[in-house]
Amino acid sequence: MNDACAHIIDDDEAIRDALQWQFRTRGVACRMWSGAEAFLEAWQPDWRGCIVLDIRMEGMSGLECFDELLDRNCTLPVIFITGHGDVPMAVGALKKGAFDFIEKPFNDNDLIEHVQRAMAQDEASQRAAADRDTVEARLATLTAREREVMELILEGKFNKVIADELSISMRTVEAHRSRIFDKMMVRSAVELAQMLTALRT
Repeated sequence: MNDACAHIIDDDEAIRDALQWQFRTRGVACRMWSGAEAFLEAWQPDWRGCIVLDIRMEGMSGLECFDELLDRNCTLPVIFITGHGDVPMAVGALKKGAFDFIEKPFNDNDLIEHVQRAMAQDEASQRAAADRDTVEARLATLTAREREVMELILEGKFNKVIADELSISMRTVEAHRSRIFDKMMVRSAVELAQMLTALRT
């Protein structure tokens, strides 16, 4: 199941039913879970979207579920549903990387807007990860010498300086530069630098 959706985890059936109706009315894909245990048993690392997690539930709590998701390196944004007394716990979860929390009683439209922002963030993160994978794959095609030349290009050194430092001819440096640009699919040293800066941040 790779299609993005909001996973709603709440042990209150009435809340699940109400939210399911609201989400479908707004055209937001969702899936309901009656508890953290059921969700974790089914969870797959390639799921996309976000998680809406009630802090207080029978059995495993929302915070315990969140900790387990962190242990599994889950990157889905998590929105906590909290009662007033749970706010300090929700703030603690934010410090661990939760996306946001929303207090009960909440407006359904507010929750859906939170979810849409979380899903947009997840989509952007996935695009960035795919871009990083693409750049890594291009880097993997470079020879050791081409990597040496590339690093010197990124330092802003001219071909003659690179040739002197590596004890090779200017023509060889020019050939390496051309192959580096071809393999990395860039047209200039500036474009190459921008690509690798994005990769390394």
